[in-house]
Amino acid sequence: MNTITTHDAVQQTRLVEQVVAGQATSDGDGVKLTRVLTQPLQYRLDPFLMLDAFSSDDPDDYIGGFPDHPHRGFETVTYMLAGRMRHRDSAGNEGLLQNGGVQWMTAGRGAIHSELPGQEAGRMAGFQLWLNLPAKDKMIAPWYRDIQSDSIPEFVNPDGVTARVIAGHSHGVNGAVQREITQPLYLDLHLPQGASFAQTLPASFNGFVYVYEGEVQIADRAVPQQRMAILKKNPAADGVILQANIASRALLIAGQPLGETIVQYGPFVMNSQAEIFQAINDFRAGQLVSAE
Repeated sequence: MNTITTHDAVQQTRLVEQVVAGQATSDGDGVKLTRVLTQPLQYRLDPFLMLDAFSSDDPDDYIGGFPDHPHRGFETVTYMLAGRMRHRDSAGNEGLLQNGGVQWMTAGRGAIHSELPGQEAGRMAGFQLWLNLPAKDKMIAPWYRDIQSDSIPEFVNPDGVTARVIAGHSHGVNGAVQREITQPLYLDLHLPQGASFAQTLPASFNGFVYVYEGEVQIADRAVPQQRMAILKKNPAADGVILQANIASRALLIAGQPLGETIVQYGPFVMNSQAEIFQAINDFRAGQLVSAE
């Protein structure tokens, strides 16, 4: 782990446009979760399509997992805080996602995969983020990568904040994954009480902060636990500064919007209804091969 000696120079922080409480729901075979970034926010937070948070020590809440299901047109990023989840897909990929690890899958033109618990007891907690693909890349070949916890770059800032850089760049540290067009920044921040963390952001980026433990302050707005703060876009603001009112943990996620039409039908995200109908027909015709 690196220790940096200077803060990123953020002259003016973005403000909080809106604080959002997620919606309790279930998915897969009855897995209980909170949908933080919902479909009505997709254009506002382009290129991000969805963020789910899950956390439970009751196996009944997660034991069914996510049996075989298809995807087309976007990327899924699963980040495990605790627990074990096994991935299998129709391209022949298989991996075990464990504490602190990330599974990054590009569905592209289509893949069927399953995500099933690798445990029968204990706590399972983490997040799944959906990242859109540009129109020109929606039909690329599927791609998959398991990133174990010790392969995720980390650094500590002068205030003692630990930052895990899952994607993008922060304080001169390159994240585990880079994307040229959407340029996602994905940080997991562990902030001691009273500590601050500054991150520069291009003015064009959409961004949000999700507090999963504690409470952080952004300018004059407190963001409590299990809330998402949408960061207001302002050409004069060159980044965001988070202050921890108490010991806190938060995700900071931002990226370059695509500015394209978003058409979603369940696990398919394309640019037109015709492309959605084609995805459904391809799935029904068995052109997305089962993971089994």
